[in-house]
Amino acid sequence: MSDLWAVRNIDVVLELLREHIYLSLVPTVLGLLLALPIGLAVREHRRARALVVTGAAIAFTIPSLALLVIVPAIIGTSIIDPINLVIALTVYSVSLQVRTVLESLDAVSPQVLEAATAVGFSGTKRTVLVDLPLTIPVLAAGTRVVAVTNVALVSVGAVLGVGALGELFTRGYQRDYPEQILTGIVMIMLLAAVYDRAIALIGRALTPWTRADGGGRRRMARLAKQTGLGQLEEDVDAR
Repeated sequence: MSDLWAVRNIDVVLELLREHIYLSLVPTVLGLLLALPIGLAVREHRRARALVVTGAAIAFTIPSLALLVIVPAIIGTSIIDPINLVIALTVYSVSLQVRTVLESLDAVSPQVLEAATAVGFSGTKRTVLVDLPLTIPVLAAGTRVVAVTNVALVSVGAVLGVGALGELFTRGYQRDYPEQILTGIVMIMLLAAVYDRAIALIGRALTPWTRADGGGRRRMARLAKQTGLGQLEEDVDAR
């Protein structure tokens, strides 16, 4: 076991892992935070929505290496500055998440929205207390895809010297050292699996009403009492 390259160089692996977490997690979070207001702003405006969806699709088709070269030329940073990779991956994250946000909003039942309006929820209040909570399952699923995608795309930056665990690929290839390459592959797969499971658990924790257990029902009942959703549920049932 101690003869494994990863064990002998655990400090190097952990440092690259920390860098990989930063470079993949920050764009994922920023992408969601930017996509939410964009999606909310255009969801009821057909032309604006079409333009945003088309623009997002075009942005996602830009080759990653090309984007990593364009970004420093625009913002004036060094081509090996990690911020370039963060910005590039944020662009991709927003591109993916905008469509997910719109799809999650579309999935909210019209009857629920009508009932929310009927019991006095204003536009902003309805968005915060009704629309967004109900979009969480779809958003969580979309965010899992984005997070895993970013974990993989970070490795592309290794070509320019900022690929975190991806640097194990370039170093291993240059030195003809398969064990180093294998270490990078395994660590990236493990990180992607951790992200995927963590986001799934967060989504589950934020949606107690999707579970049939008594604890979930009790938590949802308390939430309904605090926010007025109890009356909303009665109105939906009445319809």
